[in-house]
Amino acid sequence: MQSEISSFINYIIVEQGLTYNTQAAYRRDLEKFAEFLRLKEVPVGAVSRAVVQEFLVELQARKLNARTVARALVTLRSFFQFLVFDRDFPQNPCLNLEGPKASKTLPKVLSVTQVDQLLSKPDITNIYGLRDKAMLEILYATGLRVSELTSLELQAVNSELGYVTCVGKGGKARVVPVGRSALSALESYLRHGRLGLLKGEASNWLFLNRHGAKLTRQGFWKIIVDYGRKAQIGIPLKPHLLRHSFATHLLQRGADLRSVQMMLGHSDISTTQIYTHILKERLRGIYEQHHPRS
Repeated sequence: MQSEISSFINYIIVEQGLTYNTQAAYRRDLEKFAEFLRLKEVPVGAVSRAVVQEFLVELQARKLNARTVARALVTLRSFFQFLVFDRDFPQNPCLNLEGPKASKTLPKVLSVTQVDQLLSKPDITNIYGLRDKAMLEILYATGLRVSELTSLELQAVNSELGYVTCVGKGGKARVVPVGRSALSALESYLRHGRLGLLKGEASNWLFLNRHGAKLTRQGFWKIIVDYGRKAQIGIPLKPHLLRHSFATHLLQRGADLRSVQMMLGHSDISTTQIYTHILKERLRGIYEQHHPRS
């Protein structure tokens, strides 16, 4: 099955332009399925609907959450559809097969006060603090994914017109407005911080690590977790938390859902609608706390 997996992964890279993280997730799912087939002594050409169902049951028995199991089914459905068209596979055993319903959990968000506390923590008297301040400000001002933030190049920011151009999932580019506070922090970093990080070398990446190379997602993750502790946020701080807060705070102040969808880079507006549920939950909480007959 390794040959089929390699061909499929190459297909989603070349034809579909899926992100590295999505490619990795697909590969992990398929490797699990390949191991399952090996233990059951079932060749890939003999996979039936019943075999796929048995695999999904086994994943659930491993205590994997419903979302993970549902994603594995999506992976297998795409994989076998590829085999049908590319390898003359007789049929897709996953068609009309339903996976477990993943419960929709509302994402956590920071309050405006908590965001202010976080943004005040970088020490802007040194080059690392200037960089971190700029990154946090840009992240909250734009709602970028952390991979989009760390992949920004110098020409991606138009300070004069106040926008940033990023490349999101599937290689799709989008333009997102940037506020004055973020642009000011970015200007300070470019003038007084970035040159110190370059170490005399040339680089087109906007945000650099201490060696003058591109700052990685993992590197920024460690940075934001550390500032979360310093700000005493009270909940584990992850980069995506600022993205959720960006969307929620915009909607709280009257932004329309379609505009927020475009800024976040969601292909489906139903993904963006989860933030309206957050607002409803908060309104309900305020009502129950303050209404005399709640």
